[in-house]
Amino acid sequence: MDRNYPIQLPNKLERHKLFGSVEPGEKTKPTEKEKMPDLQNTKKDFLFDIDHVGGITNVKHPILVSSETKPTTQTTIGTLTMTSSIKKNHKGTNMSRFTELLHDYSNGEPFDISINKLKAFTKELTEKLEQEDTQLQISFPWFFERSGPSSDKTGGMNHANAMITIHYHKNTGYQLEVALEGTVTTLCPCSKEISEYSAHNQRGIVKMAVRLAPDYAEDQKDWKLALLEAAESNASARIHPVLKRPDEKMVTEQAYENPRFVEDMVRLVAADLYELPFVEQFSVTCQNEESIHLHDAIATINYDKSLAR
Repeated sequence: MDRNYPIQLPNKLERHKLFGSVEPGEKTKPTEKEKMPDLQNTKKDFLFDIDHVGGITNVKHPILVSSETKPTTQTTIGTLTMTSSIKKNHKGTNMSRFTELLHDYSNGEPFDISINKLKAFTKELTEKLEQEDTQLQISFPWFFERSGPSSDKTGGMNHANAMITIHYHKNTGYQLEVALEGTVTTLCPCSKEISEYSAHNQRGIVKMAVRLAPDYAEDQKDWKLALLEAAESNASARIHPVLKRPDEKMVTEQAYENPRFVEDMVRLVAADLYELPFVEQFSVTCQNEESIHLHDAIATINYDKSLAR
């Protein structure tokens, strides 16, 4: 169809009218904030307390992450959820105060997510909301440099998915939980045992969720690196962004020398987490993306060190 013909366009206002726009109607409601009804602050018996409310989830914001490994300071994207509890005699919460405080703390720059900064943020947010507690959860990709195991040549960046959850209550203080999801290589022990030669391997996803001790100090130990090491050091082999031939030989042989079931992985990772003094409670899951099955293999361990004392 030939569309190369001249068009006599009406002006923009007329074009909007053509597609349904209408003139503004008569305005009868107040425009001053003081005169506007505040439904969220209505006080009645609304039947139930709410554990988490705020409606502020899936908030994207640039964040500043510190690390013991290169890059030691990095800017990445955080996905935030910010909530508070409310009693049943409150209808709702002041949603805008969540994002206002986030902007105040970042001041147009990436939001510093060090533990001390997050503690100060949640405490101030609780006070601004005039509630008993608040919770902030932030997930982000954490990047770390990785060299070839044999060549020692810097091959590029790996990344793991990290999460921090911090809960503050004005009477009981802080509760800190962190999580890391890392990727490893696992080689099947059964395949190695029954085969005349070779053995199949797979990519393993190790998920660790940890409750930190109240006296945890970020400047003494980087929790991200500690959890990553717990996963990678117990795997058949580590994942690398770039492998030269000597590296590939080394990784392949290392995997063959260290076969792991998912059951083996969660037990070995759990042992490392048990030994970390700043870990109070943990959960470990390993899921293998099987290379010779259509299904995945999975195993999980949950452990509370405080109950074992």
